[in-house]
Amino acid sequence: MTENLLSSTQNPKIKQLLALQQKSAERRKAGLFVVEGRRELQHCLDARMEVDTVFYCPELWSGEANTMEEVNPMALLEKVPHAFQVTPELYQKIAYRGSTEGLVAEVKEKPLSLNDLHLKAAPLLIILESVEKPGNLGAILRSADAAGADGVIVCDPLTDLYNPNLIRSSIGAIFTVPCVACSTDECIAFLKSHGIRILTAQLQDSHLYYNTDMTQGTAIVMGTESTGLTDTWRKAADAHIRIPMLGQLDSLNVSVSAAILLFEAVRQRGANLT
Repeated sequence: MTENLLSSTQNPKIKQLLALQQKSAERRKAGLFVVEGRRELQHCLDARMEVDTVFYCPELWSGEANTMEEVNPMALLEKVPHAFQVTPELYQKIAYRGSTEGLVAEVKEKPLSLNDLHLKAAPLLIILESVEKPGNLGAILRSADAAGADGVIVCDPLTDLYNPNLIRSSIGAIFTVPCVACSTDECIAFLKSHGIRILTAQLQDSHLYYNTDMTQGTAIVMGTESTGLTDTWRKAADAHIRIPMLGQLDSLNVSVSAAILLFEAVRQRGANLT
């Protein structure tokens, strides 16, 4: 249902929206997070997330949506409990970017656990230890989606999975790829119990990634760019792998490394690519 036109950042509804965008503590307290843009909202709805409130600006709607790919604004407004029209001036203050077609939504959190992962035969997982930058995690989720990975597991995370920067950088892949946060010990136990090989990306005592079998159930484990992986993961690994570095630097961005390793698994598995 559509409610009153809003024009001020002092409105309590707008204050809550801004707090959800800026503070993880507010997101946890309210059980809500923020999504903006037609494409991102469509992926969110396809994942059966529950939209609570929409803030919309019809002046910024760029024509009719292709409902097979993007959410239709008018159809969405008819389905959500609360919808508030905002002025173009206010929308520019609440949106992270101006090209989001005049839609910002508050969505109810639906955190996943390891038991929620539906693993196919020979699953492919990406494991990230203490990831720090939301942008990196978002980019990795996009690569995981493109490679058809079964999930992304974030161990001992330093950023929450509903950070607006993460959602934006993932372009909605946070909703298309199952993403779970847990402890390192929980993750290792889960992988071992499902017979999934643990491959740690590291420079020390490692083999070239393309000489390592990834056709079985595989978990590719990556650490932070600054400190790498902890000894816990190195000791739990079935194999250590590395990407050859032919220049003067000794590391790649973690999201780039993840994409390289994911698509090596795709290559080895002989996926039908067109």
